[in-house]
Amino acid sequence: MEKIKINTTQNVSLSYEAAGVGPRILAGLLDMIFVYAYFLIVALIFSFAISRSRYTGDYEKTENYNQLMIGLFILCILPALIYHLLCETFLNGQSFGKKIVKIKVIKLNGTQPNFSSFLIRSMFRLIDRPMIALVTVAVSKNSQRFGDMIAGTTVIQLNKPITINDTILHKHKTNYKISYSQVSLISDKDANTIKEVLDFSRNQNQPQHLTLLSEKIRKKYGIAGVPKNDEEFLNTLLMDYSHYQFEK
Repeated sequence: MEKIKINTTQNVSLSYEAAGVGPRILAGLLDMIFVYAYFLIVALIFSFAISRSRYTGDYEKTENYNQLMIGLFILCILPALIYHLLCETFLNGQSFGKKIVKIKVIKLNGTQPNFSSFLIRSMFRLIDRPMIALVTVAVSKNSQRFGDMIAGTTVIQLNKPITINDTILHKHKTNYKISYSQVSLISDKDANTIKEVLDFSRNQNQPQHLTLLSEKIRKKYGIAGVPKNDEEFLNTLLMDYSHYQFEK
């Protein structure tokens, strides 16, 4: 399986498994099924609604009703036309097909993909026809199709399902006391980097990344008196950040 190396904002290099052609094809087929099923259901509902309307002899009223139904139909199928953009924006880089196959869109520069990244990927689907996309994913360095190349993204294989613990923020705990006051200075990017490095270290059993990141964070934010256990320090800092965000 091809590896994709990403440098985070703290210059810590992480390595992910690229989502190969097979998983991306499967995710694409599943997404196609979801889109066509949604379209079919909407079409059947509106066909039934139009067929049940009775002609009363008032041509103008009947014509207005039909035009209204057609307008509503177009409005209802709009989500299917921008399915990938909606899913990736609101499901953190995944469509329903990607969730099932356990693959995800990420940025190659270590930051979180934003709306513009997902928009570019969606727009280039007009060019990235199936065969073209398969070829570019298979031969490109970072398993990218053209849309990924322009957006600076790629698709990786996840080792576990996405849960609330995969986000920066943790569940709020009552009576929690923040350990490090410097947490108010920590940026979203640095908090996300801490989360990514912690997850990566656990999954790949590479604690040296925690030591490197811990040293950089302590130096950058002037944090002293931290425990020797780097993982404990970073977990506490991330929990502090989460509760600080809730309390703001």
